[in-house]
Amino acid sequence: MSFPAPLFQSAIQSLPLLSRGKVRDIYAVGGDKLLIVTSDRLSAFDVILPDPIPHKGRVLTALADFWFKKLAHILPNQLTGILPESVVAPEEAEQVAGRAVVVKRLCPLPIEAVVRGYLIGSGWKDYCQTGAVCGVPLPPGLKLAARLPEALFTPATKAEGGAHDENISFSEAETLCAKSVADGARLCNEAREAALALYREAAQYALTRGILIADTKFEFGVDAGGQLHLIDEALTPDSSRFWSVDTYREGVNPPSFDKQFVRDYLETLAWDKKAPGPRLPTEIIAKTSAKYREACERLTGQALA
Repeated sequence: MSFPAPLFQSAIQSLPLLSRGKVRDIYAVGGDKLLIVTSDRLSAFDVILPDPIPHKGRVLTALADFWFKKLAHILPNQLTGILPESVVAPEEAEQVAGRAVVVKRLCPLPIEAVVRGYLIGSGWKDYCQTGAVCGVPLPPGLKLAARLPEALFTPATKAEGGAHDENISFSEAETLCAKSVADGARLCNEAREAALALYREAAQYALTRGILIADTKFEFGVDAGGQLHLIDEALTPDSSRFWSVDTYREGVNPPSFDKQFVRDYLETLAWDKKAPGPRLPTEIIAKTSAKYREACERLTGQALA
């Protein structure tokens, strides 16, 4: 089976380019919609690496689309149902096929809505220092990667210009939302409840597919009528930490399906974690691509077509 060549950066000329993020290129479609093209770029330690990961953009798009549809009964989302190929020039269709979506243009909340189900990453570091995660006290004696008594909503800032996201308290999140959008405090509370509901249902389903969702990040946006929507991406290897049920155990950092594999390799190098990033060996690229595809195929139950 043959696949399109990796896409490091889109080059759509028929639509105005609004921005390029670490992974996604965003174009305007009229005044009320966006075309989001998910590239095969990979960032680590907030640096875009020079080597794309084959199929990564297609995996992220397919998996996010799967979750948006599966969880739509909990909260409306950004999808419009418009084919990306229909909004670009014919000669640009190959750039968007299987890796782009046309979405509603919404006003984003200024926070990352992080939900943690297991004690790992910055949550583990916080717990070791304070006995709490983002100010939420936890029982003493928990081990690395332990399942939390209940899922925690731990918001973070949206970092700009390559800076790191920072964990914040819920009251700080409310303040940020109140300054950014009308009725922001209410929307922040709705986002918390929605994030927890989305995580719980997704985690329960993923368990039936042999995957634990250790933590995940959601983003939310608001339409002109004040209705909260799920936006950006949802429950992908880029926005979540996926572990295999078969290899999980407390006390160790379980192998994951996300870019942690690349981070672990980069930690072995004498690199200062500043741009430009180092080139990746062929075997690291291949294994990372395989991990992304496996996560998608296990969760959706379908081979990447």
